[in-house]
Amino acid sequence: MLKGRKYQSFAQARRPARRPRHEILAWPDAAQFVFDSGEVPQAGGAVCFPADDGLLDAYSNAVVRAVEAVGPSVVRVHPMLEDPRIQGVGSGFAVAEGGVILTNSHVVQGASRFVVITAEGRSLTARCIGDDPDTDLALLKIDQGISLPVVALGDSKRLRRGQLVIAIGAPLGFEATVTTGVVSALGRSLRGERGRLIEDLIQTDAALNPGNSGGPLVSSRGEVVGIATAIIAGYQGLCFAVAVNTATFVMAELLTHGFVRRGSIGLVAQQAPIPATLAKATGVTQAYAVFVAQVEAGGPAAKAGVKEGDLLLSAGDQPLTGLDDLLRALDHHSIDRPMAFGLIREGRLMTVSITPKVRKRG
Repeated sequence: MLKGRKYQSFAQARRPARRPRHEILAWPDAAQFVFDSGEVPQAGGAVCFPADDGLLDAYSNAVVRAVEAVGPSVVRVHPMLEDPRIQGVGSGFAVAEGGVILTNSHVVQGASRFVVITAEGRSLTARCIGDDPDTDLALLKIDQGISLPVVALGDSKRLRRGQLVIAIGAPLGFEATVTTGVVSALGRSLRGERGRLIEDLIQTDAALNPGNSGGPLVSSRGEVVGIATAIIAGYQGLCFAVAVNTATFVMAELLTHGFVRRGSIGLVAQQAPIPATLAKATGVTQAYAVFVAQVEAGGPAAKAGVKEGDLLLSAGDQPLTGLDDLLRALDHHSIDRPMAFGLIREGRLMTVSITPKVRKRG
């Protein structure tokens, strides 16, 4: 035993001497005091309690405003399946008056009727009025004929990597769930559950889980910029959403025809920036083009001589600065009609004529 010293317990030995509540402290003593008490020191070491409003920084305020703007439009979607043992759930949001809901195609597969739960908890029924598996998008119409608050749609072309985005949905059935992240990449392509190649996807690290499918990806301005569509099972931070510019085109087709009839030129592509040196050498002024990653053997593009690595600049008189531009150029008017495509190959400008064919459904 140590002599001349009062024996203390371990807890007593570590306990700091009590100080007056508002004593002026110098760092690092102030830091230890904050850890122990939860109070916050002012400049110079004085301790004070911050107002709650001060805790809402610019980031938090942006998220809160975006959620308040879009949240009331988001719904939970339950397919009414014949087999009661199969329980499905997805998300969606109102995009037009009269209860028109945008969601994922894979959410509606296998069902013809749906139960829609609003943000207020109201239970409604709905039917599918249009489905496009190629972009994993579908439209529902609420039977009761009510109108939900309609979201504002943004411009996905203006997105940049690192930009704040907010996901709202019903992951695992927990409605009105909010997660945040950033845009990780743009113009991604990914094969869906049924093997279809879904193009013009936004990659984000905003947490998405089963049930988020069909929910909105929102910018800090409160505008929908994407529609949650897929996650990579077993990996964190690899989540994807359909770009809203593509969704706008698809919605117009679904509302008019009930399906999307489009042309195909037989290639896999993605958005890519045009290097400044290449743009200067060729005189091209647009910042982005469509990069050809793969050419389908025997397809229209292959027959026209398009090669992997080409940068597609235009289709007819339409500039191609992203995959949504290419999808628009390949609408039903393009089928079986020769179209001039401008491209860059190995630093040279070229023009080829491609005749789109009907893109197979299913």
